[in-house]
Amino acid sequence: MNHSVSYTFRPDLARCRDCGVRKFALFNNMTDEDFKLVHMPVEDVSLPRRGTLYNAGDMAQSIFTLRSGLIKLVHYLPDGGQRVVRLVRPGGTIGLEALVSECFTHHAEAIQDSALCRIPIAVIEKLDRESPRLHKQVLNRWHQAVMDSDNWLTQMSTGTARERVARLCLFLNDPETGTCQLPGREDIGAMLGITTETASRIIADFRRADLLAFLSRNVFRLDLDGIREVAGLDETDPLPDETR
Repeated sequence: MNHSVSYTFRPDLARCRDCGVRKFALFNNMTDEDFKLVHMPVEDVSLPRRGTLYNAGDMAQSIFTLRSGLIKLVHYLPDGGQRVVRLVRPGGTIGLEALVSECFTHHAEAIQDSALCRIPIAVIEKLDRESPRLHKQVLNRWHQAVMDSDNWLTQMSTGTARERVARLCLFLNDPETGTCQLPGREDIGAMLGITTETASRIIADFRRADLLAFLSRNVFRLDLDGIREVAGLDETDPLPDETR
C-alpha cells in the first residue's frame, strides 16, 4: 500500500446520501434499502498531488470513486516515458479491472490533491447476489470507462499539438464554475504526446490570444467558442466532457 495515501474508516454510509458528486458516482440512484446492502467498510482516501493510489501489478481488492481532485491512469513505457490512458474527474470510478483481475493494470496517480471512496470488492460481490439492478450499474460504469478511454485516446492523441491542448482545456473545463484548472506543463506533455516546451508555448499563445484568461495559478477561464475552433470542433460536435 502506498504510504502517500491516507485512509479513514467510515462506520456508516449516511454521508453518501448528501455527497456532492453522488449524481455522477457509481451508485447514483441508491435507495435507503440499497444502502443497507452496502453497509460494509468503506474508507475515505486522501491522496496528495503527485501521490500514487496504486501501481500496475498491485493486488486489486477494491475499486474507487473520485469525490474531488483529478487522477491520471498511466502506462509506463520501457524507455521510462509515460502514456496517460485516461484522466478521471470527480464522480469517476477507478480500478474496475479489480472485478475480473487479481491485479491493477495501470498506475493511478493524483494530478491534484484528491479525495476518494474506497469500495471493497466484497461490496460488489454482495450486490451481484442481492441487487441485480445495482450490479448492472457497475457493468454500465465499466462500459463507460472503456468508452472514456477510447475517446481520450482519440481526442488527445490525434490532430496538431494546438488542437490537442485545446481539447484538453475543454475536457477540464468545469461548467459549474466556468473555470479550467490545468495540470503542470510536464503532465500536459505526457498526456498529449508533446514536449513540455511545446505545451508551455501553446498555453502562452492561448493566453496572448485571450483564449485563456488567467485567474490564479494554473486556473483559467476559457473563451469556449475560440477554444472549440482551435480544437477543430464545430457547434454540432460534443465537447470532450460531454462524452463522460
